[in-house]
Amino acid sequence: MLRRSLLGAALATPALLLSGRARANAPVDVELILAVDVSRSVDPEEQELQFTGYEAAFRDRKLIEGIMGGPVGAIACQMFTWSDWHIQTIVVPWTRLDSPASAHGFADAIAAAPRRTWLYTSISGAMDFAARQFGQGFEGTRKVVDISGDGVNNSGRPVADAREEALAQGIVLNGLAVLDKQPSPFAQTAGLPPLDTYYREEVIGGPGAFLVVAEGFPAFEAAVRRKIIREIAAVPAPGARVERFA
Repeated sequence: MLRRSLLGAALATPALLLSGRARANAPVDVELILAVDVSRSVDPEEQELQFTGYEAAFRDRKLIEGIMGGPVGAIACQMFTWSDWHIQTIVVPWTRLDSPASAHGFADAIAAAPRRTWLYTSISGAMDFAARQFGQGFEGTRKVVDISGDGVNNSGRPVADAREEALAQGIVLNGLAVLDKQPSPFAQTAGLPPLDTYYREEVIGGPGAFLVVAEGFPAFEAAVRRKIIREIAAVPAPGARVERFA
């Protein structure tokens, strides 16, 4: 009797562990990471426009309907800010969004998130950090990183290396490039292409990847709302690789 009991317990253990993993990784339609630039090129007013833009997006009725319209009817979303190669801060942790209440709660968390400004612009650092965040409690049919910024990479390792590693993990990298009224002196002196061209050629990648261009920070809210609606679509419709908002 004791032997049978021990054998039964041993056979049950893998099933229990599997059940625990299933509970730990809840299915969602999309795992979406919002990576927000807070380098010194983004002044306090512009940073506030970014945060209020994301906040307004998650209060938008059409976006909420999109969240609830997928096969699972839920997405998982996280938001972090980034600057120097070693500075990334999670301001809203992974959250399951499956209702108007949960979407509004996420918007409330964005509104309450701290506003801080750092120095440099490390898109590669943001990519590396984002790639480590997936699989933490959720399992999406797609893994998407939404990188918004107004400058080129000037800190950390080459963007091409970080991008290649992220794409190898099946991550889709989308971009939201903000064409600021004052172009980056670094980009000009380095002879780099315009920011929208840089994001299109060097940053975005993966199946269906696309770039949204905001012609200045006042256009950010409309741009980010459109961008997230495309990203959470259950079956992303073929769309323009680059969309512009003025």
